[in-house]
Amino acid sequence: MDLDDLHIFRSVVREGGVTRAAERLNRVPSNVTTRIKQFEERLGIALFRREGRSLTLTEAGRTLLGHADKLLHLADLAERELRGGGVRGTLRLGSLESAAGARLPPILSAFHARYPDVTIELQTGTTRAMLRQLERHEVEAAFVSEPFERGALSSVPAFDEELVLITALGAAESARTRTVVAFPHGCSYRQRLFAWLAEEGRSPERILEMSSYHAIVACVAAGTGAALVPAEVLDHAVLGRTVARHTLPAHLRRNRTHLVWPDAASPPLRALMALLPPAEGEPGAGA
Repeated sequence: MDLDDLHIFRSVVREGGVTRAAERLNRVPSNVTTRIKQFEERLGIALFRREGRSLTLTEAGRTLLGHADKLLHLADLAERELRGGGVRGTLRLGSLESAAGARLPPILSAFHARYPDVTIELQTGTTRAMLRQLERHEVEAAFVSEPFERGALSSVPAFDEELVLITALGAAESARTRTVVAFPHGCSYRQRLFAWLAEEGRSPERILEMSSYHAIVACVAAGTGAALVPAEVLDHAVLGRTVARHTLPAHLRRNRTHLVWPDAASPPLRALMALLPPAEGEPGAGA
């Protein structure tokens, strides 16, 4: 199976059609169309269902897409390693916003100084969003938070977070969790907050969804409701001193962030892992 055919096939899927894929590949559309048809003829099966000008994957196409992602990733990894010498290339990472804002800056700064030939591309999102990007091979590795389904992913502990409940200063205890301010569905901390409220026999009357910690802390400070955030994020937040912190029960207070990845780890990813601090309870961790 030709890697070039797989690359063209995957580009058509990712770009949503032949025309945009051709632009991405610096080819004319007719060439892309011909290559796809020849590829289907060699395989003896249709990869796309053609409905007017739109293309949708057949079941066989969906199956091939998963294999194409893996094969192209391995080919890229082999080429980078065989190029010899030092660590180089592009490392596409996904991360929780909390880790990207509070934990990763010193690590990425050290990595940049040590490996100047590596370009890092960082995307942020919820744990669920990061796992989906890993599945689609849009990122090579991601920092995600418990709880999550590990499945066939490889992982190493990255950071241990202390979670705190925050409310407006002086907020009445009875009104603290009537409104919850949180990231959209897929956020591990949101799951943990709702699990705690369920244990207490409570549920929020309203949920206000935000897409950044800055917005969450600002809304809580203004008296909108309560939120669950890592203490490290709060320490770095501009409005961190304008909210009240409340300690969670011991079994909910600590939460671990993991670095996870599918397939084989590339040299840049292995180099990044070597810079991670030892997590609590791991060999070399502090008391």
